[in-house]
Amino acid sequence: MNKKESNKDKKFDRSYLEMARVWAKNSYCKRRQVGALLVKERMIISDGYNGTPSGFENVCEDETGHTKQYVLHAEANAITKVAKSNNSSEGATLYITDSPCVECSKLIIQAGISRVVYDREYRVTDGLDLLRRAGVELEHIPSEL
Repeated sequence: MNKKESNKDKKFDRSYLEMARVWAKNSYCKRRQVGALLVKERMIISDGYNGTPSGFENVCEDETGHTKQYVLHAEANAITKVAKSNNSSEGATLYITDSPCVECSKLIIQAGISRVVYDREYRVTDGLDLLRRAGVELEHIPSEL
């Protein structure tokens, strides 16, 4: 890859991450809003944000402010959404506002996603460690706020 292509790829990476940040605003969660986009061959094939399963009330936290156990993470929503479509996530890139947890990292590996680009690194890095072990390419691109 030449330098011009590399710069163009970085520009797309930043644009997709920005779109994931916008998509995160759809979340009803108060503690943290997370957005994800699945992209393959420069086409968005799925999207997701953290929230409750379909048919549940759009309340992510209990009365004490803790996240309810059944709240789905953004990447899990994007992966299950693509599973219901005619698209394949094999070889896709996942753009996500926050680094994935270990449970979502297992889904990422099983879905055949080959690359994860994220903005904020979560304090627990078990998910990133698992992805590295599986050979998933990781790219940390912090937002320029």
